[in-house]
Amino acid sequence: MTYYIFTLVFFLFDYFILAMGLNIQYGSTGILNFAYIGFVAVGAYVTGVAAMPANVTGEHYILGLGLPFPLNTLLGGVAAMGLAGLVALITLRRLRTDYLAIVLISLSLVFYDFCNNDVSLFNGADGLYNVPEPLTRALGLSSNGFIIFFACLTGVVSLLMWLVMSRIMRAPLGRTFRAVRDDHVTAAALGKDTFRMQLKSMLIGSFFAGIGGGLLIQFGGSFNPTAWLPGETFVVFAVLIVGGAGNNMGMFVGALLVETLLVHLPAFLPDIPGHPGLIEYFDLALVGLVLMVMLWFRPQGIVPERVRRTPSFGVSEKPEHEAGRLDRTTALAAALGAVEPAAGAEEGR
Repeated sequence: MTYYIFTLVFFLFDYFILAMGLNIQYGSTGILNFAYIGFVAVGAYVTGVAAMPANVTGEHYILGLGLPFPLNTLLGGVAAMGLAGLVALITLRRLRTDYLAIVLISLSLVFYDFCNNDVSLFNGADGLYNVPEPLTRALGLSSNGFIIFFACLTGVVSLLMWLVMSRIMRAPLGRTFRAVRDDHVTAAALGKDTFRMQLKSMLIGSFFAGIGGGLLIQFGGSFNPTAWLPGETFVVFAVLIVGGAGNNMGMFVGALLVETLLVHLPAFLPDIPGHPGLIEYFDLALVGLVLMVMLWFRPQGIVPERVRRTPSFGVSEKPEHEAGRLDRTTALAAALGAVEPAAGAEEGR
């Protein structure tokens, strides 16, 4: 029972980290990153090969640095961030919305095929295995003891990353991200470099993805290409939409409901007599059903984003439809710091 409970606790905190990374890209900046799971995989692979010593036989991989935790995990996060920067430089200047999403999901498939077929890089379709469990020998942990310890450690890491992300989203940088999401043309007209803002969002979000992937491979001890098919990205998107895009606390609620209860909990339920494994086959179907219900009845999510309300700056003599456009531009200018909001204005996230 302890194994089952703390395994679910680990996935809750790990997908909380992953959802926060995607939230800053899509929920805050509007980047439809369908290749997100690819950056998770990069973090997992680099963490794994950085943690494994060079004298392991029977496996094919690069590096073999034997780095301890947390250096190997940080290296995985930096690797995912570096790849995201390269992808962003190629795609973000010329592509937006639907076209960007199509290119990114194509890149995800390219990454998958490359790692699946190139044995010399990450051991091909077999992937990495026998990845060392961090701090096990130093602390003298048993198998169950490691699961409890690492689940709690992941919780601490997720808390630290939530504090960092909350700080970012309350800062002027976070307000600029939301301005680019809401109207990148107006944000550019007010002097903001929208490409640089999107680039920063991709880098920060992919670093979170790499950290989450690094924790994932160290918890399970193995990782292979089947663990990061493009469909996994849509599970993280489901966490985002169900919890509430643009709100970090919504990411925790979404990770609890979608990833923990709908995806991983069914794997621990007893089989239906005469139909072994039937429950696990319907987990993604259940996620899709919940997603459709949420989009129909509560598209803002369970914990919606708190919107900053800026009071009207004077009375407009324009027609009603033009006055509405003026108020929107003025509010966006205030969010970017071009206009000082009135005293007592509610502070949004």
